[in-house]
Amino acid sequence: MKTVAAVYTAQSLIEPTKALFAELIPEHRLVNIFDDSLIADVMRAGHSVTTDVRRRLSAYYRACEDMGADVIFNTCSSMGDIVDQIRPFSRVPILKIDEPMVRQAVGVGTSIAVMMTNPTTLVPTLGLVRSVAAQLQKPIRIIEGMAQGAFEALVDGQPEKHDALLLDAAIKVASEADAIILAQGSMARMQEAIVAATGRPVFSSPRLGVMAIRDFLNVS
Repeated sequence: MKTVAAVYTAQSLIEPTKALFAELIPEHRLVNIFDDSLIADVMRAGHSVTTDVRRRLSAYYRACEDMGADVIFNTCSSMGDIVDQIRPFSRVPILKIDEPMVRQAVGVGTSIAVMMTNPTTLVPTLGLVRSVAAQLQKPIRIIEGMAQGAFEALVDGQPEKHDALLLDAAIKVASEADAIILAQGSMARMQEAIVAATGRPVFSSPRLGVMAIRDFLNVS
């Protein structure tokens, strides 16, 4: 049995991710670390990752190392840039939840709509899309799709409002896109509905991210 340590900044993602691990990797141990103050502090700082946030996340990763994790699963797209900074110094591999999703989406077309509900996701996700496209030597055009008010609705316990705002925002950008990315794991619940409403391939991160963890554990 190997140990996966998952680090969360959004409570809404914990149970769906645990369910995916139970479905796809039941033979391995999953440990969950949750701190919603990380994303709250990034938002309070004007969508900027502060030194304190970076230090706290690094401490969580060190705790994952100390507990004997075989791999660390970063589930927060807004923290993607920090992962890139920490990876070279980590004793344990760190996998981003959104990397497999972005690779698949970039492989589909040259015009990618990136949907988000939280502005903190904007810079790291767009950077990841551009980085993957460069690795694949593929020219792309990125369309930004912000579902204003959806994140706040979800936090306030109004998932139906979140879903409606996200669906409406996705429909508005779909005509320009070859593929749609749901930048935050909390948006995965709307993947099938957006496919049905837009007719576009839609990619979300949780299932693809857990499948990448499974593949990593099977070869490591």
